[in-house]
Amino acid sequence: MTDLPPTIDSVRPVLDHAVINVMDRLDEAAAQYERFGFHLTERGHHSLGSSNHLAIFGENYLELLGYLPGREMNRADLWKHPPGLTGLVFKSVDPDVVFAALKSRGVPAEQPLSFSRPVPLPTGAEDARFRVVRVTAEQVQNGRTFFCHHDTPQLVYRPEWRAHPNGALDIVEFVIASTAPQRTAALYERMFGAPLLISRSGGVAFRAGVATVLVLEPSAVAERYASAAIVSEDGSDRMVALTFKVGSLDQPRALFDAAGVNYRPYADGIVVGHADAANVALGFTAR
Repeated sequence: MTDLPPTIDSVRPVLDHAVINVMDRLDEAAAQYERFGFHLTERGHHSLGSSNHLAIFGENYLELLGYLPGREMNRADLWKHPPGLTGLVFKSVDPDVVFAALKSRGVPAEQPLSFSRPVPLPTGAEDARFRVVRVTAEQVQNGRTFFCHHDTPQLVYRPEWRAHPNGALDIVEFVIASTAPQRTAALYERMFGAPLLISRSGGVAFRAGVATVLVLEPSAVAERYASAAIVSEDGSDRMVALTFKVGSLDQPRALFDAAGVNYRPYADGIVVGHADAANVALGFTAR
């Protein structure tokens, strides 16, 4: 029995990865995140001109995205966003189906875009290939929302890259601060269909695979994350925090204590403040 081809109704929210815009500070950001106990991949270089490091987990991953000296005009639209968390990326069942689904649901989106990145392996370099469908820029303040289709998932989700000294297993929360959470989250309900949103204290949330996307008022973010998240100075929406599931908090605590990393308790575990983590609050929870 063969699998049926994907349909518009199969376009559902599952977090693929989160993007942290580090601009021209790839070296600094990689050193920071390795100090936090993330096992990063070697630096990769996209055919579009940007460069990255990844931290691969079970179902999703973290991307540190920036550019090399002299390449700031490549993908210049990305570097207009403030440094920090700027990409909420969902898995794609099929780029053409995703594009058709967004169009049918009244969500402005760009045509699927293809690009690649060489991946060094013991057997030689191979090209990881991707096709992305991006919601148009005016729909999302200070960041991007898009779908990523992996033509070669075996070159990204590799088992040898999934073990992290801090014990991170997956991204389980992605947090957007908004003065009008219902307005901001309405985009995602249009993308995936109602009912999607769940009321939370200070805002709304929705499930995205093993992760939950939270859209909260800034005061609710500050309360939940012990004031560890950055605040948007002009009151615009901003992606501000990630939480990682760990088997036990003893693992990141021991690593942070040994490395001299500052952290504090928060609602569900411990959190590293944005000032130490490329403008992103990093929570760790065993719940």
